[in-house]
Amino acid sequence: MADTPFHPGRLISGFRAGPLGMGHALVLVQDMTAALSFYRDLLGFRISDYTRSPINACFLHVNPRHHSIALVEAPVNRMHHLMVELYSFDDVGQGYDLALMSREQIVATLGRHNNDFMTSFYMRTPSDFLVEYGWGGRDVDDATWQPQEMPSVASFWGHDGLFRAAGGEEPPPVDLRAGAQEQAVRAPLQVLDGNYQRLKGVCPWWDSVIARQ
Repeated sequence: MADTPFHPGRLISGFRAGPLGMGHALVLVQDMTAALSFYRDLLGFRISDYTRSPINACFLHVNPRHHSIALVEAPVNRMHHLMVELYSFDDVGQGYDLALMSREQIVATLGRHNNDFMTSFYMRTPSDFLVEYGWGGRDVDDATWQPQEMPSVASFWGHDGLFRAAGGEEPPPVDLRAGAQEQAVRAPLQVLDGNYQRLKGVCPWWDSVIARQ
């Protein structure tokens, strides 16, 4: 327990936390059934999405953050990573520049996840787990959200090294994935009010997305 407020070592916009909690944690578990019984049935976490192949994983939320905990079935029980989300995208990019000064500490390159839309990178900590440093995570609304099976756990782009760090095989680049030409492997940015400026003109891609909804 700290008796003084946290002060970062460099000037940043701050962390998106508060009612959303500190961030999220990904935990490796040997018994997915038992873990779900604890987090979902006992503690009341709700499933955001899940995947059965190539890994058995479940992403759960307890507030509007897409997931506060992710469970991945594995041969061991341990913490894999802790995610912290920044208010400014530039904070993540500048943090990535700093991390590049010790390149061996970067486990996964800058990339964007396909379920919570987080743009992030992963780095080692002095302890036996990673930190995901990210921006732009999506929210969920329990009034309208329906859990669904993810067609892929591969990121929209980047995050090279993430699967190797977890003992698995890296997915192929987007253009080489099965059915990639028929899939919309992109998504709108998740931006807070005041954290963007509108450009003039129109966006044919966004117009086509709206037309399909």
